Amino acid sequence: MKKSLLQWDETLFRDPEVFELDFVPEQFHHRENQMRELAFQIQPGLRGGRPLNTVCRGLPGTGKTTSVRKLFAEIEDTTKKLVPVYVNCQIDNTKFAIFSQIYRKLAGHLPPASGTSFKQVFDAIARILQREETVLLVTLDDVNYLLYENEINKVLYTLLRAHEAYPGTRIGVILIISDMSVDLTQAVDARVASVFRPTDIYFPPYSREEVSEILKERVQQGLYPNVLSEEMLTLVIDQTMQSGDLRVGIDLLKRATLTAEKAARKSVEKDDICKAYEVSKYLHLSFTVKTLKPEEREVLRRIAERAKGEQEMNAGEVYRSFGKDLAMGYTRFYEVVKKFDAMRLVDLEYRDGKGRTRVISLRYEPDRVLGYLK
Repeated sequence: MKKSLLQWDETLFRDPEVFELDFVPEQFHHRENQMRELAFQIQPGLRGGRPLNTVCRGLPGTGKTTSVRKLFAEIEDTTKKLVPVYVNCQIDNTKFAIFSQIYRKLAGHLPPASGTSFKQVFDAIARILQREETVLLVTLDDVNYLLYENEINKVLYTLLRAHEAYPGTRIGVILIISDMSVDLTQAVDARVASVFRPTDIYFPPYSREEVSEILKERVQQGLYPNVLSEEMLTLVIDQTMQSGDLRVGIDLLKRATLTAEKAARKSVEKDDICKAYEVSKYLHLSFTVKTLKPEEREVLRRIAERAKGEQEMNAGEVYRSFGKDLAMGYTRFYEVVKKFDAMRLVDLEYRDGKGRTRVISLRYEPDRVLGYLK
């Protein structure tokens, strides 16, 4: 039988943007309750008051960021008096970097790269808010990265107490947390806690039925008819549920379709999906490794190399194996390992034996981790 092949100028994608991870769908289902709660928290800002502070909490790929982005788009279409600013704390995780992004949103450009102090940047932000009589709403996505860098109290204190130094300024914050072990009431100091007082909005994992509906809508919107059969869609859903992250399913659809298109076929086959999954399932690892500092990357590399020989590693022995060539004390080393645990790169377990032993287990295959570190 002659195989049906694409012409050189044909494509399987009706709209490739649908499969980008930052795509905000026009119809956003299964998060209606969370969207209503968020809208209620934001509402005072639409009337010129200070928005209520909010924490959006849930595992990765549960719709937290998309919910906020969708509401922010509606705000920008409705009013100029409430200015929403989104900051990705995986990328911008220092006080200066975060306030530079806020300045860019208000002024239309970043502050000068050198010769500008933090106070000058924040003075400029406050003057714009006072002059324009606008309310500021800042979303700090993956705010747990500020915890790892010990920046969270400095950032929140500056935002939430701005009105004391600059009368008339009104600022609210939305914090997005994917690390379910983080307890912000314990993480922030008393000065911040007294003015923060957030409302928690929980985003539960999507059910299989919800994942199925979301992916089916993406396929209908983003691919031409008959590119992906019901059987192949079921396979994508199975692998998405196995990963526990909706973003893996969306990335998988994109990669599998690109593979079929490269082979000049008019439909996606099982082999396309299986090959794509081998890349898509490491989406979290890929993103996370990019955010690590050089010394953290080196610690992870040493752990991955050691993991080739032993699945579980004693933390003290791992540290001692580094010798003196890693300029880091044990306390700092253990802080880095705890950060890896929070970032879901390793599992850190306490066991009783001769004293209290800390055991490290790498969550991914060592060679895969070393590959992304390169």
